[in-house]
Order: sequence, then structure tokens, then C-alpha cells
Amino acid sequence: MPNARLQFALVLGLALSTNLLSAETPGAAVGETVAPPADFEFHPPYEPVLEPPDLPRQRSGKEPGGTADHTKFEQLQQDFQSGPEVTKACLGCHTEAGKDFMKSVHWTWEYKNPKTGQLLGKKNLINTFCTNARGNEGACAQCHAGYGWVDDTFDFTDQTKIDCLVCHDNTGLYYRMPQSKGNAACAIMFENAPPLDWRRMAQHVGMPTRRNCGQCHFYGGGDDGAKHGDLDSSLFHPGKPLDVHMDEKGLNFSCTACHVTKNHIWAGSRYNVIAKDTEGTGKPGLRRDVATCESCHGLSPHPTRSIEGFALNTHVNEIACQTCHIPELARGGVATMTDWDWRTAGKLKNGFGYFEHNYTQGNGEHRKTYKSIKGDFKWGENLVPHYDWFNGQMIYTTIDDKLDPSKQPVAINAYQGSPDDPNSRIWPFKRMHTVQPYDKGNDTLVFMHLWGEDNAAYWGNYDFAKAIEVGMKEYNKPYSGKFGFVETYSYWPTTHMVAPARDALKCAACHSREGRLEGIKGVYIPGRDTNPWLDRIGLLAVFGALFGVLGHGLFRKILNKRVKQA
Repeated sequence: MPNARLQFALVLGLALSTNLLSAETPGAAVGETVAPPADFEFHPPYEPVLEPPDLPRQRSGKEPGGTADHTKFEQLQQDFQSGPEVTKACLGCHTEAGKDFMKSVHWTWEYKNPKTGQLLGKKNLINTFCTNARGNEGACAQCHAGYGWVDDTFDFTDQTKIDCLVCHDNTGLYYRMPQSKGNAACAIMFENAPPLDWRRMAQHVGMPTRRNCGQCHFYGGGDDGAKHGDLDSSLFHPGKPLDVHMDEKGLNFSCTACHVTKNHIWAGSRYNVIAKDTEGTGKPGLRRDVATCESCHGLSPHPTRSIEGFALNTHVNEIACQTCHIPELARGGVATMTDWDWRTAGKLKNGFGYFEHNYTQGNGEHRKTYKSIKGDFKWGENLVPHYDWFNGQMIYTTIDDKLDPSKQPVAINAYQGSPDDPNSRIWPFKRMHTVQPYDKGNDTLVFMHLWGEDNAAYWGNYDFAKAIEVGMKEYNKPYSGKFGFVETYSYWPTTHMVAPARDALKCAACHSREGRLEGIKGVYIPGRDTNPWLDRIGLLAVFGALFGVLGHGLFRKILNKRVKQA
């Protein structure tokens, strides 16, 4: 008899007495059309900041922190004219930091999966948002931790091109811009950028804060909250209901509290996820080389003083912590993108591009639902995740892989896992749906030349044929000259916006006939599945184990008392 069936049986009674959490998606509200050249704007908006010493100190996992006052360093008493000049001064003291950092994916944008052999990273992959960073580095490398990457001539061996401030500026005043101007229609985004005080920022550096990480990671996919559904600007200053760990008045974790670093290499990777951490200690600080729940909370995270806690611990082997403790996506008032349709891109008004606002999110801000350079979008909040078995392994559809257009949607990054895989658990995902260009003759995805100052860049000429032809030719990829559109999915494992225990999913969310795990196979769930004899046997078995634990504890107390008396 499968062990999972016995483990789930105990919660039958609890399942029947609780209610399924509901997910609400606010409707669209305000519509607006704006004339160009404001069609193209870039992230992030300059987030209001508190300057030292008023900026709340975030816990980084490396308290009590540094002891150096950088305002007193002689080499920082100069009027720097550029970021590379600041980096050169940094490397004068931190002599090994550059060599270490150049091994990280934040620098290489490249990762070779040791299990599949696939060459991954932003430098190589196609995605379901702006489709490809390759060839569009002038815009996309705004979030590369380096200076001046606009094409393949970028020197990845030059340490002075490392951007130290993007991660370590603590003034809150640093920002990044695209690496090149792009088409003339995009020039408006550069007009009101405030000047950077390089000297001041160089003298006020420290461990990375959420703002340092968030100015790129919260805006992945080209807009606030667009990509992940659990990372957006609401995490700059979150309350406890949004994230129990990042709560600004509580634990106030920075990202590096979990994504700890060793020689500038971060723990945690979306290319090689640890879906089940079987070595979790539950002793924070003892094992911090991985970014998993178990590394701090252990393998029995719920207190066993009650039947409920004991029952919940029986779920850990099959259910990821995130499944119960991240009840919905995009809960902080910032919407996440759910659909992107490139087919409608290129519409103009009076010869210019335009955009429309037809969605009002929870914090009252309006989101763009159409842009001439990108097409139509759909947004959502408080979304129920997509659930399935996951063993941490993602398989990517690359530019070199053949598609079967008759089988759509195509998974840009398919997850692996099954109930028979000991490394699998049931995980929550954000699922992104996109209709994007592909090579209709060769049945492959395509690189598009989106950003550039030439007349082939789509973000300026609105010509798919020319943009695809140039994008493929630039990297010697075969192109038939015929393009079409294909439906795609991408899946994003959900790990942030962890709710307090009181807001975790109630039992009936899954233990009901139409619960969240309705379609999950390979596991018996009381309340969803019906087998009275199996339920009874499971209850007896689990209660027997519980009484055994209690009896063992009582025996230990009596034995200890006898030993003390002796």
C-alpha cells in the first residue's frame, strides 16, 4: 500500500471541516491611449528611497556586518566620472572579488546544466516575454551586472567593467539605464534621468538590500511583476501578510539572507532547482549553502505538540512547503502578467506607436494592456498557482530544438517530476502563456532583433520579417524566411511571498473534490478521493504511530526521572 495514502489519511476530518480559499481577480478599469513617442518606457521607475541612516537595516544572514567606514578611504575621495572608475577603486582593496564574480551567472549570463548538458542562461535562451536577450543586449543588459555590453565585442575578462554598485550601493540613489540609445522613438526614456553622484555612492556601500536585488529581479520580463508572480515592487517595503520573512517591521530579511553567497556565487538557481532538500537541518546558520525552506526549517517544520502539527509533518515528503505557504500569486497589489500576444504588435496611430491602459491593479496603478512594440497583455492578481510534481529539473526549448506546431502550447521550459520519483514533490508554479514568432519553415523558435539604432530593429520599424531575418543571421542560425506564431507556456517555480502560518492554505483547499490538487495523479487524498476502507486503515496506522511517539516520550521522561533519582 503506498505510503502517501497512509500519510494523507489523518487529515480527512480536518479537510471536511475547513473551507477552500478563494482567488479573486480584479476586473479591468481605466482605458487610456497615449500618443508617441512615449510608446517605449523602460523599467524600473525610480522607486522612492530613504537615504542613510534612515533606511531600515535589513538582515542579510551575515550580521553584524562590516566594520569599515568607506567615507574615510583615501581612494574614494575623488570625483569619479564613471562606474568603471568606481570599480577600479573597489578592486584596489577587494583584490579577489573581480575574479570570483566573473564565475557567477550574474556576469556570464550562461549556465551549463550538469545533468542535461544544456547550455542555458540569458545569453542563450528564448523566453515567453521579450523572447530573447541575445542580440538585444543594448536594452536587456540594463540588468547585467556590468558596464557597456551592447554586442559580442564585450570583453568578459575586463574586471573594470564589473558593476559593483548595482549590488552594493546603499544610498538607494543608484540606477541602471539601457547600454545603448536604441531607436530614436525610444529616446524619451533617457530624457529625465537624474545625474549619478558616483563619489557619494562609492562611499556608501554595504551588503545588498532588497532594493539592490529588486531593481532587476522585481522587473523581470520588462515590467513590474511581469515575470514571476512572486517578485515585484511590493517587496521593497512589505508587511507581514505579504511575506513573513521580508516583513519590514519584523524579520526584514534581505534577499541574501536565504540566497547566501560564497565568493560572490549565490545559492539558489532557477536552472537547477532543489525541489526536495533531504539534508535540511532546521538549524539556521548551520547549513546555508542552499536556498531551500528545509535548510532553516528542517524536515519536520511543524510542532508535534498537537495532532495537527504531527499530521502536517506527514505531508512534507510529497508536498513542497511553498504549496501551502504561498496561497496565491501577486498578492501585494502589483499584478503579474499572464498572457502576451505578439500577433497584435505593430498597430500605429497617426504613424506613431501607442499604448493603452485597461487594467487597474490592487494598489490603484494602471497597467498597460497594449503596446505597439509588444502587442496585447493580460494581467492578474491573487491567482491560484498551477500545481504539479516537480523534481527540480527543467528542460528548455532552445533555438536549436525542433518544434511540433501541431502540439501546442509548446513548453519553453518544461518541468520534470512524477509521484514515482523520490526527488519529486507537488510544487506551485506560475504558468505564463504567450503567442510568439517562430520559423514556420524550420519549425524552430527565433531570435528577433528588437533593440537597435538601425532600421531593422523591430522596436522602431514594426517589421517582424526584417527583425527575425537579422536576428537569426547575426548568430548564424538557419532561417527559412517564413515566420508564423506559436502558442507557448513557461513555468516559474514559486518561492517568494511566503504568508504567515495563519494565512497558509486550509486543509479543504486540497482535501475536497474540486480542490487545488484535483488533477494531481499518483497520490491518494482523503476528501478528494473516496475509499472508506483505505481511509480507516490510514487513520489507524497514523494514530498508531502518533500514540507510539507519545508513548515513547512518556517512557523517556520516566527513565530520565529514575536515572536522576539513582
